[in-house]
Amino acid sequence: MSGGPRPRPLARAARLLLGAAPGAMLRGAALMVLVLLFGAALLGLSGWFITATGLAGLAGLGIAFDTFRPGAGIRFFALGRTAARYGERLLTHDATLRALAALRVDLLGRLARQDAETLARQRGEGALVRMTSDVDALDGLVLRVLLPGVAAVLSYVVSGLVLAAIAGPAPALVLVLGTLPAAALVLWRLARRGAAPSAAAEDRAQALRRGLIDALRGRAGLVLAGGLPGRVAALNEIDDAARAEARQLDRVDRAGGMRLTLLLTLVTAAALVVGALAVEAGRLDPARAAIALFVALALAEPWPPLRRGLAELGRLRAAAMRLMPEDAAPAGERSRPAPGAPLLCIDRPGLALTLGPGEAAALTGPSGAGKTRLLTALAGLTPGQAQGLAVAGLRPDQWDEAALRARLTMVPQRARLLAGTIRENLALALADDPGDAALWAVLEAVALAPTLRARDGLDTRLGEGGSGLSGGETRRLALARAMLRRPDILLLDEPTEGLDPETAEAVMTNLRRSLPDTAILAALHRGDRHAIFAKRIDLSL
Repeated sequence: MSGGPRPRPLARAARLLLGAAPGAMLRGAALMVLVLLFGAALLGLSGWFITATGLAGLAGLGIAFDTFRPGAGIRFFALGRTAARYGERLLTHDATLRALAALRVDLLGRLARQDAETLARQRGEGALVRMTSDVDALDGLVLRVLLPGVAAVLSYVVSGLVLAAIAGPAPALVLVLGTLPAAALVLWRLARRGAAPSAAAEDRAQALRRGLIDALRGRAGLVLAGGLPGRVAALNEIDDAARAEARQLDRVDRAGGMRLTLLLTLVTAAALVVGALAVEAGRLDPARAAIALFVALALAEPWPPLRRGLAELGRLRAAAMRLMPEDAAPAGERSRPAPGAPLLCIDRPGLALTLGPGEAAALTGPSGAGKTRLLTALAGLTPGQAQGLAVAGLRPDQWDEAALRARLTMVPQRARLLAGTIRENLALALADDPGDAALWAVLEAVALAPTLRARDGLDTRLGEGGSGLSGGETRRLALARAMLRRPDILLLDEPTEGLDPETAEAVMTNLRRSLPDTAILAALHRGDRHAIFAKRIDLSL
């Protein structure tokens, strides 16, 4: 049963960002409103004070006029506004950083649910730079759209209520009803007109960055092929297009700013006229009438950041659509494994294989024959290629993710290690600490123990991406990590690549000895004649 239409990506991003630190966001918004109210009170009281002292002087009563209490009020509002501004910046920026951290965690969760081919496309510099830029762009959704918008509305409403109590309803109605509806219309028009150029400017900037990176990486080839002038000309065209979109966005922004300035000027003039009419009619004294004029001037503060944020709403919307696309419909109830079914079954035209506990098969064929694609499909990493494959009687895409990972482990050809110690890299395999004895046992099995004992043992520290080990050592450490899981099914992509024949022989023998009941399917270019492989499949046939 459907749960109703899902909110749009920008709304989902806003909900995620606001929900990451709601308390800090609420306190920051309250302080933002307080800053605006203190500013309005400061200017309003100052206007009243100047007008009242001037009138008292004209009346010859200046010596009897109380200047101390208004002066104290002005200092209070000035200092209070400064303190509130400091607290507002502290809280809103802290909350925004927490919100962006939550957004990154949500993004990583979404990426973890994607198939291997999609993830491979996300590994390029262009995709990663775009992703980083999109995450950074969404901080403007909070700091320049949501919080200023809420603060502007609340400050006008509260100021209108206070102004109605001090100067009567007419100036308050001019201030609130004269500003908010018209400002909303101006900002809505600004957001619509700025949507296309802001998104296009970002696209052009990203295209320029990708093109520049590619040109720098391939500059030697471009020089030798005589293609450098053409590439430079193409980059200049992209740069010109990006600058044109930026100029268009700037024109839209300045036009919106002009309309807002005109609106605020008209509202201020209207407040002046209404106050003057009230003074002329004897309903209001001049000093209190001046308050409406100065409050109208003070409440212009929230509009500039809100204006720029809405001018770039198209960029924010595009970033949210890329980072938070519509998820696929929720899957129905997962099927259960079939009792007695083989652990692994491949049944495709010209390709048939079944593996039970303790059996092993070698998958051979030239590069590009599809060995890695078959392994990733069996591992459930490419759901669209699961036809004709079964794990314990079920297609890989019919398994619950956690249940499949509990039974099946894959060691890819390009193993990924983390910056940290050997112990920390091995511990990723298990939720509980297996103990040093178990860690050394798998390291002995993959012939890494002597190398690590000569260094710092399990505390040997690796650099970023596992730097500090050779390619063969990296692959063996990843294999040791997989062996710790003791899976029912183990998929290996070129496990002996980069190893000398003696080490490869020892590793494969120890692998079978350590996991006697595991079904093993290994893609190999060499070593497929090892004794552990009772079955072989040649994809070149």
